[in-house]
Amino acid sequence: MTPPFRLLAPRPAASGRVEREAVEFSLPDGRLIELMRVRDPRARRLRLSVDERGARLTLPPRSSLVAAERFLHEHGDWLAAQITRYTVDALPTLVRGETRALPLRGGMAALDWQEGRFTRLHQDDTGALTFTTGARAGDAALRRALRDFYEAQARADVGRWLPHYLPTLPRAPRRVRLKVMSSQWGSLAPDGTMALDLGLVLARPSAFEYVLVHELCHLVRADHSRAFWHEVEARFPQWRAERDYFHAEGRRLKAMMRALLAA
Repeated sequence: MTPPFRLLAPRPAASGRVEREAVEFSLPDGRLIELMRVRDPRARRLRLSVDERGARLTLPPRSSLVAAERFLHEHGDWLAAQITRYTVDALPTLVRGETRALPLRGGMAALDWQEGRFTRLHQDDTGALTFTTGARAGDAALRRALRDFYEAQARADVGRWLPHYLPTLPRAPRRVRLKVMSSQWGSLAPDGTMALDLGLVLARPSAFEYVLVHELCHLVRADHSRAFWHEVEARFPQWRAERDYFHAEGRRLKAMMRALLAA
């Protein structure tokens, strides 16, 4: 019988450091999944979590692998349900000459292909997209052009919204970075540098604007206290609806961006 809990890529122990290893686990319904097993010196108990990145089992330093396997079996049904919940079907893909629509701002924009000297993605005044590709453009060039397009669109949105909020803030962000983030939608560094998830450009615009406002409010309050949420409420009263939107659609948005930019 195949062991239900099989090591894939063990790493040597390192005292006082977080240790990670990928393992395979057989769910009660027979599905075989990859799970990240993490031994964390800060952990006080066994903890199982699932998000859009996959399943994760966190162990305290002295927990045995036997106890970890027993814990997984005890929570196998819950784990199977969560894995199903976070499985996103029908993800968009970028295939030269075949992809006919791309996600953008909460919808799907029609896409046409044409040959040209340079590889670039352009949107016209009607909202339609045209992907111009050079004769020798490879897959990496297509994905780079797609990422450049999404970043330009996201920066245009931020540039349109930001001036409205700056007068009520103690200072402007030092700079705004757009990148693919694993779980967060945004963050603000102590030096005022703001990071926003590139996947926000796939969300409905009001949701994207909410995340921007959320991070801007951290220029006023660096925590998530009641006073912080008062700052958000004053600038963006409908923030609760956008938070609910991310709870419902967030994993799908992040999965779509990863699928489109993946090699």
